[in-house]
Amino acid sequence: MIIEGYITYLDYQTYYRIVGDPTSRKTPLLMLHGGPGSTHNYFELLDSLAEEDGRLLISYDQIGCGNSYLDGHPELWNMETWIGELKAVREALGLQEVFLLGQSWGGMLLLEYLCRHDHSGVKGIVLSSTLPSSRLWGEEQARMIRQLPGEIRETIRDAQERNDYSSDAYKAAEALYMELHAAGTPGPDAPECLTRPKKRGDESYLVGWGPNEFTPMGTLKDYDVTELLHSIDVPALIFSGGNDLCTPYIAKTMYDRIPNARWELFRDCRHMCFAEDTPRYRKLLREWMDQIDP
Repeated sequence: MIIEGYITYLDYQTYYRIVGDPTSRKTPLLMLHGGPGSTHNYFELLDSLAEEDGRLLISYDQIGCGNSYLDGHPELWNMETWIGELKAVREALGLQEVFLLGQSWGGMLLLEYLCRHDHSGVKGIVLSSTLPSSRLWGEEQARMIRQLPGEIRETIRDAQERNDYSSDAYKAAEALYMELHAAGTPGPDAPECLTRPKKRGDESYLVGWGPNEFTPMGTLKDYDVTELLHSIDVPALIFSGGNDLCTPYIAKTMYDRIPNARWELFRDCRHMCFAEDTPRYRKLLREWMDQIDP
């Protein structure tokens, strides 16, 4: 069963999607997508987990993108807005107990919530290709850029120095970097949820993060919970890829500091392990949740 709807947040509409049997007594899984400004769409790859595990899967399009699209409001694109929305979603859907999964930016949101806000009822967290610090993320992207061929490396550096990302040469260099470490263009046989047209939150990404993955200069540029990770008091499952924007160094930084953490490295995957090795991701996720919540 699929249930779709909206909750009102800041006088705007936040779209949500629930998959599974509403009478299930298992703790639901609430998933936070990346971006800022991506959508829930790719989480539909995990839909079958609802039937396999008898557990509700819940996702939503964060304000500013997808079915919650909004722009022309740069004052909204900050951590406070998105934290408030997460709290509003939990309250509106009655999610008193919940597992939380955060992909990329969604994991930043999750960690901020766990480290700095009341998170009563959270039974476990899944940190999927995410980060504890914008500074660390930028440093690791810079390191990987230094490994690119000289001309491409210089094109990116020149664009950063001039703060001008409009040239065709830069756009080609960025596309190559993202293909190496994030994801390629879905082919004709890709699942429909990956090829479906969607309204990306370009404004929320630019204002919140910056012009690209390797230049954090938006409202989230000072995000850093590294020294608070030791306070996380629930089990954590970390997923990352061997060729991920979330490098093994970033993943290990979280693994080393979170007390009850498990780390699963998808050696041959990039930034979306759940899309590039869906069966393994789904299996590991199901087994981990079932150990905590039989």
